[in-house]
Amino acid sequence: MKNSKERKNKTKHPNRITAAFTALLMLFAVFSGDVWAASEQDVQQAAKVQTQNTDAKNNEAAEQKKDTQNNGAAEQKKDTQNNGAAEQKKDTQNNSAADQKTEQKENAAGVSDPLGLTAKAAVLMNAETGQIVYALNAQQQLPEASITKIMTMLLVFEAYDAGKLTMEETVTCSEYAASMGGSQIWLEPNEQMTVHELIKAALVGSANDACVALGEHIAGSNEAFVSMMNDRAEELGMTNTFYVNCTGLDADGHVTSAEDIAIASAELLKHEAVLNYTKIWMDTLRGGELQLTNTNKLIKQYSGAIGLKTGTTSKAGCCISAAAQRDGMTMIAVILGAPDSKSRFGDAKKLLDYGFANWELKDVSDIAVELPEIPVTGGMEKTVGAYADISGKILTEKGKSKEIKAVVDLPETLEAPIELQQPIGTVRLMLGSETVGIYDVCADRASPKVTFGAALRALLRGIVKN
Repeated sequence: MKNSKERKNKTKHPNRITAAFTALLMLFAVFSGDVWAASEQDVQQAAKVQTQNTDAKNNEAAEQKKDTQNNGAAEQKKDTQNNGAAEQKKDTQNNSAADQKTEQKENAAGVSDPLGLTAKAAVLMNAETGQIVYALNAQQQLPEASITKIMTMLLVFEAYDAGKLTMEETVTCSEYAASMGGSQIWLEPNEQMTVHELIKAALVGSANDACVALGEHIAGSNEAFVSMMNDRAEELGMTNTFYVNCTGLDADGHVTSAEDIAIASAELLKHEAVLNYTKIWMDTLRGGELQLTNTNKLIKQYSGAIGLKTGTTSKAGCCISAAAQRDGMTMIAVILGAPDSKSRFGDAKKLLDYGFANWELKDVSDIAVELPEIPVTGGMEKTVGAYADISGKILTEKGKSKEIKAVVDLPETLEAPIELQQPIGTVRLMLGSETVGIYDVCADRASPKVTFGAALRALLRGIVKN
């Protein structure tokens, strides 16, 4: 009975000397150029691989050349995997957006105006995507009057969101701020108001003195604040804009374009607190002594209107950046140089009506994409999984969002090492022949390159398990 148990144990646990010898043969095989994986079949073939490697030394020069070619191709493939996906994504996004915007401008800007607008220049932009869907002389430099205050308020709300000022803190009016003409709340030198009150005066009553007081409070001087405005415009890509003041009063060289105003407006709308002011129709200051009425009549006249700012001067004519929300979509209509106030609001309504009637946002997070396991050459992991974070919204013509298709671009194999979350391909969302979105496909786990130490540790783990 005892002998029977001993025979059974010997069958279950192979001779450890034999196992160690086999492990060493396996290591020789690994570092002679063979890809190793810790499996029972690999161990059984180790001695045979070692003999083959010894024979191959006679052809070392030829094999070395072949290995160089193979390795070069592998390195090139790896570089393409790491860099190609990022370059393709960047190029596709830049070119697609540029081509689309250019095409839209060429179709409408100064050549054709199907809506029959009265303005010198106009733009209709979707706020969520920044996509322009209607344009008339979109990049023509023109004066903008009080629409300038959109950039003024952008800097104010950026300072507020960054914790650099609070709504309750007090601002003291300077003599320069009190000297502003045009629309105002008649601030006196050294008069104090809160940031909240001055924002309300600027956005509802278009008060120039309130804007200068806020700018001086944030930057230290009016000149420094105007410089900040120009710096921010440059950061946003507003290439046709230059500010001379923060109010919009007529001044030589103070210019912008309809497209640039749309860009600034979309950026301002990212600060949700601004809607607490732009949607106000009527309010008061100084304990009810001063009545404020919003200069943007669309707040009362247009369904879904949320802002933003009007402007009127003798040089600029009648202008507006009008924003409205419907069905989770925000459209921005910019009008520059309309002949009168009625035409300004009429043009803005036409643009907004066109946008809501013809365009819709598609949430792409519900688009299902199946991604396979991808073989890895020379890695500790034989395969890696893939994932893509497909999220956000895409603007499409109404009824066409169902036609969006996902196209997966992945290599057949990968070359180790592969890092966790490393881009290894792309998913392109296609609407017909147009790319409307592109997303990285990333590795869901790492696959380090086979090394002597890693191979030894894996072999020892395999021996212990056996």
